[in-house]
Amino acid sequence: MREITVATVQMKPELGQVEENLLKMSEFITRVASEQPVDLIVFPELITTGYEVGPRFPDLAQLVPGPAVNLIAQRASEMGIHIAFGMVSKEKVESIVYNTVVLVGPDGDLVGQYNKVHLRGEERIAFRPGHRLSVFETSLGTVGLLIGWDLAFPEVARSLALEGAELLVVCANWEEPNTDEWRVYLQARAYENTVFVAAANRVGEEPSYTFFGHSSILGPRGKVYATIETPKPPHPIHPGSEAANVKPPEPVEAYAVARIDLDEVRQHREDTQVLQCRQPAVYRAIVKKY
Repeated sequence: MREITVATVQMKPELGQVEENLLKMSEFITRVASEQPVDLIVFPELITTGYEVGPRFPDLAQLVPGPAVNLIAQRASEMGIHIAFGMVSKEKVESIVYNTVVLVGPDGDLVGQYNKVHLRGEERIAFRPGHRLSVFETSLGTVGLLIGWDLAFPEVARSLALEGAELLVVCANWEEPNTDEWRVYLQARAYENTVFVAAANRVGEEPSYTFFGHSSILGPRGKVYATIETPKPPHPIHPGSEAANVKPPEPVEAYAVARIDLDEVRQHREDTQVLQCRQPAVYRAIVKKY
């Protein structure tokens, strides 16, 4: 058995306040790691800056490694854990910025980074798209990284699975009203690739978006090991009643945690043969540009 404990944090970042967000992340790391042994903590997409920063992204972008990565890597080393988190990164050419997820290890080392390939809407103005999908060999197992809208493209998760990923880490800013879409994509990617999925989605409001959380950990047969549900009213709300005028409960800052066995990936792949029975010769249309 290769059992590991994974936690996915849903947090509300303050828009453009990198130091404040790093402090809150550090507090979450301490809280999660002190409440139970944990091997990996996953934070949402762009958690160091928030989402609607627009033209300020180049000013807030950092090198990898750089101050933000070094700080989180130090916390990872102190706690002896892996941490994945989203940030805006830059190349040495200041004007080139990416929507990035960084994975740091328990020795304080940089395990790897992934630049988001599938940019959505105004992200195309702010960021340059990544051009490579990568998996990373860690002491936990083989990990693939996805960001936000990447989840909507089955080719991404499948490519990572074919490269050996046993655990897909999803860092996201998925917004209302797309809760059902988020849940279905998570379960589908786990099922169709027989992988574990650890997904952290942020909460909170920004000028144009409301983010709903529902951070989750799923198994290779679609089983939901842990999820953070939005609190529900204690009683049914009837139209026209006073309660109908009350603002519904908001998603909370919290974390989901689960103990998983990565050996189940190999077992289920052998049972289902879902990867072994592929017929790539008949899938040519998949790699054609629309």
